Amino acid sequence: MPLWPVYTGTKEPHDGITALPAPPPWRAFDGGPVLDTPADDADTAATSPDRAHRAETYRATPQTVHLVNAALYLRRPLLVTGPPGTGKSSLAYAVARELRLGPVLRWNITSRSTLHDGLYRYDPLARLYAARQAAAAGTPGTTAPESGIEDHLRLGPLGTALLPYARPRALLIDEIDKSDLDLPNDLLNVLEEGQYEIPELVRSSGSGDQGPQAEVMVDGTHERVPVEHGRVRCRAFPFVVLTSNGEREFPPAFLRRCVTLRLRQPDDSHLADIVRAHFGGEPDGYAQELIDRFLSRVGGGDLATDQLLNAIYLARSSDLSADSLNDLAEQLMPYLGDTQRPDAF
Repeated sequence: MPLWPVYTGTKEPHDGITALPAPPPWRAFDGGPVLDTPADDADTAATSPDRAHRAETYRATPQTVHLVNAALYLRRPLLVTGPPGTGKSSLAYAVARELRLGPVLRWNITSRSTLHDGLYRYDPLARLYAARQAAAAGTPGTTAPESGIEDHLRLGPLGTALLPYARPRALLIDEIDKSDLDLPNDLLNVLEEGQYEIPELVRSSGSGDQGPQAEVMVDGTHERVPVEHGRVRCRAFPFVVLTSNGEREFPPAFLRRCVTLRLRQPDDSHLADIVRAHFGGEPDGYAQELIDRFLSRVGGGDLATDQLLNAIYLARSSDLSADSLNDLAEQLMPYLGDTQRPDAF
């Protein structure tokens, strides 16, 4: 019987994702030909250095470990809510690193984001321009080959995550609460069914303009993958992390289909663990003093952990006097979102 947890919250990458049991019958998928997960070694070389650092230094609480595993076992999205700076987005990178899920696919949400943006992007004007260029460069009296639809179509982060990979891809849908009111509902069917269609390819394959299979580009690379008859269905449901700052409520139907993790501001021991992860070794006297001051002010307004890390870094990297350091720390750790709150130590 598979052991719980698959995700442990430790630093060491492993292949525990292969030990996941079969999905619940209502969350089983059977996508097309299996695709290999893009290579991403233990040092997350395929990601940027800052994201690699976030993955390596993230410290998960026991509650986080349990709910991540619940989302993995149930093949459900993980909705992570909490104040800014509590590590919501870093969680996706940490899980992807430990379970070797490849580079994290990231979809940054704005008020203008639509479901179509996340699935794929098609540029018909570029196709028309390419056809005209080919015709102009062709030999007189001959017909230039038409540029295919797939040459001007690229899958988005959500569309890429739902390809039939052998093991789950990690998808971060960041700041979902910034979206238009309709986006959470629009996501319901795609995340529930684990599949979608690309109408341009469906029409093209049905009309005989091209074969039943198209080679399309995926998010983040210039690699191409096969798509049969314009339809995409996942095989291993992706590990989907949706982050929210708690600025809005979501429809009950959307919440019902998610595993919800609510992050709190870290306590003294958790903050000390985070400081150790980022700087190595135990916090020195002044770092502990900053941690204590940070915790004493949390009840008065929103503060982010990276504000504390910035203050500790400058204290370790400069030769400022104690008074100057205190003044600088005060400037680096203002309350977030409300300039009327007192921010003095």
